[in-house]
Amino acid sequence: MRLIFPIIDGEVNHNTMTTKYPIYVISKGRHDCCLTADFLLKDGVDFHIVIEPQELELYLQKYPRELIYVLPFSNLGQGSIPARNWCWEHAKEQGHKRHWIIDDNIRQIRRLYKGKRIVCNSKIAFDVVEEFVDRYENIAVSGLNYTFFVMPTLKHPFFLNTHVYSCLLIDNNIPQRWRGRYNEDTDLCLQVLSAGYCTVAFNTFMTDKMATMTMKGGNATELYKGDGRLKMSRSLERVWPGVVETDRRFGRPQHKVKNEWQKFDNELIRRTDIDWNEIENKKWDIKLTAVDEIKSNRLKNLLDDIN
Repeated sequence: MRLIFPIIDGEVNHNTMTTKYPIYVISKGRHDCCLTADFLLKDGVDFHIVIEPQELELYLQKYPRELIYVLPFSNLGQGSIPARNWCWEHAKEQGHKRHWIIDDNIRQIRRLYKGKRIVCNSKIAFDVVEEFVDRYENIAVSGLNYTFFVMPTLKHPFFLNTHVYSCLLIDNNIPQRWRGRYNEDTDLCLQVLSAGYCTVAFNTFMTDKMATMTMKGGNATELYKGDGRLKMSRSLERVWPGVVETDRRFGRPQHKVKNEWQKFDNELIRRTDIDWNEIENKKWDIKLTAVDEIKSNRLKNLLDDIN
């Protein structure tokens, strides 16, 4: 079900829905096309955009001041790393156990249901992931997989011990941090897996993320231009020799983690202070509702079967 909570008279409608853990959307150079902020507003989910000070007036043209966190630095030449670590420390100082950090080029969230990848309200996805992750003691990084990685026939609700990109829920108390300039998501996942923690990439819910280099701003402007993609791949290879290698995919340089992450066999550790019988019998009240005209016969039949 999709709920709409618009901006009214330049202010956020305060009937927004708050997730258990805070959501940070890091953005640069996309004041007029911050896709993630737009869909979160549409879904009525509470969040903050994190920007550099020189862009405040630009973002205020579209978003209310109360939605914006302004960083205490600008143009450090390190991509999004300083902003990501700032969000981490900010969430920790606020007393949160975890925090969401989301790229600004995501259009919407989908749910995998009976072989269909259906657009859903993102609050549902955040709630499900938060509850699942909090059942375990050792999940350091989790998040939503990309839609184009989740085939309709996929039977796995999540992948364990693999990369998590662009929409991440992070344990604030782990000692690892964002570092370097490039491939920060892959590097952080490798850091925590090497330390014995687990990562979880959810397929039940997924993100419609714009492909790299298809939007202005962000790393496309700061890091990827020219031979940036080759530098990016080589830098991760130097940090993780024997684990990462530079390959060529889709006609461009691309890093590759050898053996497709299979070397990591870290097991999930259940919490012992919760009622697992109650958890395993819980059912989420997620209803499929038509919000637009349905043209697909398969979707029409799916909705008819439910109703």
